[in-house]
Amino acid sequence: MTVLYIKYRTMRFRFDDEGVWKRQGLLWRSEVNVAYRRIQDIHLTNGIIQRWLGLATVSIQTAAGSSTAEVTIEGVLEAEALRDYLYTKMRGVREGTPVVAHAAENGSHAGATDDEALALLVDIRDSLRRLETRLSGRP
Repeated sequence: MTVLYIKYRTMRFRFDDEGVWKRQGLLWRSEVNVAYRRIQDIHLTNGIIQRWLGLATVSIQTAAGSSTAEVTIEGVLEAEALRDYLYTKMRGVREGTPVVAHAAENGSHAGATDDEALALLVDIRDSLRRLETRLSGRP
């Protein structure tokens, strides 16, 4: 139990303009940086206990040649929102244009308001899903 607590207390994540950064460990520290352009796929998994608690594990895979995920984020409450965010960042990098600039070409206003609107829509979607789950009585 102590090992899990130390793992939890030392785990840090950062999502910036370049990619995903993860650091964990007390005695043996491990640090991983994955650029959005290297991400190949994102998987969501959750066992019965995670489903009961409303949690999931987000696994980020690259083309590094290993069968395991490059970065694994366990115990995520809003896993689908995180997956959608990562896919958006991934697509923006691959197309060579920032996502906000692409939206500006399609007639919307570029800038922080697009990011705020997207964040608001994701929050609304997630709130509606949680409400639907509570009303239907599903775990």
